[in-house]
Amino acid sequence: MVFALNSSNVFSYLSEQNLLNTGQKYLEKVELIEAKNFNLLVTFSDQSKLLVKQERYQKQGKVIGEFFGEWKSREFLRQLPEFCLLKNYVNRVIHFDPDNSILVFHYLEDYQDLTNLYQTSNFPIKIAKDIGYFSAFLHRETFQNEEYKNFWTADKNPLSPEPLKFLIEGLERITPEIFSVVPADGLKFFLLYQKYDSLGQAISELKQAFQPSCLTHSDLKINNILLSKNWQNLDQKLLCVIDWERASWGDPAFDLGMLISSYLQLWLNSLVISRTLSIETSLKLATIPLENIQPSLKSLIQNYLEIFPEILEIRPDFIERVIQFAGLGLIQQIQAMIQYHKVFGNLGIAMLQVAKTLLCRPQASITTVFGANIVF
Repeated sequence: MVFALNSSNVFSYLSEQNLLNTGQKYLEKVELIEAKNFNLLVTFSDQSKLLVKQERYQKQGKVIGEFFGEWKSREFLRQLPEFCLLKNYVNRVIHFDPDNSILVFHYLEDYQDLTNLYQTSNFPIKIAKDIGYFSAFLHRETFQNEEYKNFWTADKNPLSPEPLKFLIEGLERITPEIFSVVPADGLKFFLLYQKYDSLGQAISELKQAFQPSCLTHSDLKINNILLSKNWQNLDQKLLCVIDWERASWGDPAFDLGMLISSYLQLWLNSLVISRTLSIETSLKLATIPLENIQPSLKSLIQNYLEIFPEILEIRPDFIERVIQFAGLGLIQQIQAMIQYHKVFGNLGIAMLQVAKTLLCRPQASITTVFGANIVF
């Protein structure tokens, strides 16, 4: 029988699982947090808070089982004391219930969404550097380690899609059935995608170039990064990286590409869109100009390479692959716009144009992303 978590039974569930301390005898309130999963923020009379998440059930009362990756990442860190620095960037799971697909976390009261700061067009360099440090440390310390690889490739969840396959699913084989499931507005995307042979070829080549070689977050983006409310007084460990559900043995270029893509989306989502304006004019009129973001992207990648310089020796094309994965991340965002918002307008067309440039001309796009004075 399926157990469905709700605001009425969450307190009794936590009590039955022995997760409450002496100060949490009384419940003050339960808040529903809108998210992909079913999330409840539970506040107790002592003002302590727990975040309780349950994966949403699919048809026939089944779940994909994505929480397994979240839990596995914590088990990995727990078993390896050499990753104590990395633990400072990860929120701690205090309970995992695989039978009911429930995770319980201490609520991070002292953190805020990084997106909120960035939406004000404020891009402090120290934050970008810390993101670069975290990413490089994660990739470098697990790179080409057979023991770690075996840990992550054993007992894989067969229902959870591989990150790259998840991204390009439906692009390689566009069938007539697409007309019955995609809104008319969304068909414009598939028509344009098929029109650009070079785009499909670039994505196919990128798929072949994917090199699983280290632990990757596999959903690394601004929305999954929290910022300490005291960040201005800190030099390091400003951040907490959340939502490790897709953590896997993957390609470090993929992680960085998805991260850079989320920065570019801040720029693209701020475009002034009008039928009377050309795409080129809209790009120039963005309320969050690309020029405001470039210094952070430059600092991020430079700090990454300062921590993990060996990656360029092992993979001379690493930066180009990062740029291409950033383009693929924009394609993913377009697909999400079509799936959830049923639209593909001028914003989607502009995003597709940028994605095409990144995927098909990665070398020439390096200065577009990082600025004219970037040196590797």
